Amino acid sequence: MDKQTITIYDVAREADVSMATVSRVVNGNPNVKPATRKKVLEVIERLDYRPNAVARGLASKKTTTVGVIIPDVSNMFFASLARGIDDIATMYKYNIILANSDGDNLKEVHVLNNLLAKQVDGIIFMGHHITDEIRGEFSRSKTPVVLAGSIDPDNQVGSVNIDYQAATKEAVQILVKNGHKDIAFVSGALIDPINGHARLGGYKQALEEAGIAYNEGLIFEAPYSFRDGLRLVERLRNSGATAAFISDDELAVGILDGLLDAGVKVPEEFEIITSNNSLLTDVVRPKLTTITQPLYDMGAVAMRLLTKLMNKEEVEQKTIILPFGISEKGSTK
Repeated sequence: MDKQTITIYDVAREADVSMATVSRVVNGNPNVKPATRKKVLEVIERLDYRPNAVARGLASKKTTTVGVIIPDVSNMFFASLARGIDDIATMYKYNIILANSDGDNLKEVHVLNNLLAKQVDGIIFMGHHITDEIRGEFSRSKTPVVLAGSIDPDNQVGSVNIDYQAATKEAVQILVKNGHKDIAFVSGALIDPINGHARLGGYKQALEEAGIAYNEGLIFEAPYSFRDGLRLVERLRNSGATAAFISDDELAVGILDGLLDAGVKVPEEFEIITSNNSLLTDVVRPKLTTITQPLYDMGAVAMRLLTKLMNKEEVEQKTIILPFGISEKGSTK
């Protein structure tokens, strides 16, 4: 018998029991006599029967599958979050379908609809910002959604983050304390509320409290990549900045390398604070001073919140803020 075609019917016939009994054994239902359970398990092992997860999902209206949408799976920030998600998903016996959206608004909608078509029980979304189109898809689908490392200004969707505004303020205050007045703010797109609202808000607060005038010429937007960091260095130097807060580690490493290539000493002539405390901050020289955020925990807590929403458990708080810190390394004095 071809094991690919072995069905629950074959197991029931071989074990001389009903298909309902086989189903109860497979699903761990206790209402089966021990002798019958033993007989059915022996047949399952002998025939190498593998229950069809899709068929079981159709019967229970659950697929025990969760879709995870990531802007860039190669970015260490998102990779660390995904690890936390996967470990908790495994603990709760959920499978993960990982989808890369390239941070592209149209592709995000396409990827989301692909996952919903696969009947996923829930979605963890790590897009850079929640467009009206994505929000519309979320509310139409009725599938539970949790954001990780991404904020919803309207707090309609469950989310797990740190307080990006307070973290940025604290980071910029360190640069102010070290004597800097021309501090660059380097982030991804300002349309993303994490950057344009939370982080930029913290940056402005720190300057205002120090009596330093806000200068539009020190605000830079760039994609989160090493090469874009390198490209930005000339503009940074021309701006008159002597220090920078940077919202992504890979971008920060590009800027660091570009400065060093140009003969600028870090931290003596230019100080840098970055945001994610990924492995990158420790493998470069000088090591990068960084905001520390519990990336693994953010992923794990997001997945746990999603399991509660999927099982319709009571959730006291859908907007979860985890603690952050600052690790002063070699790129600040």
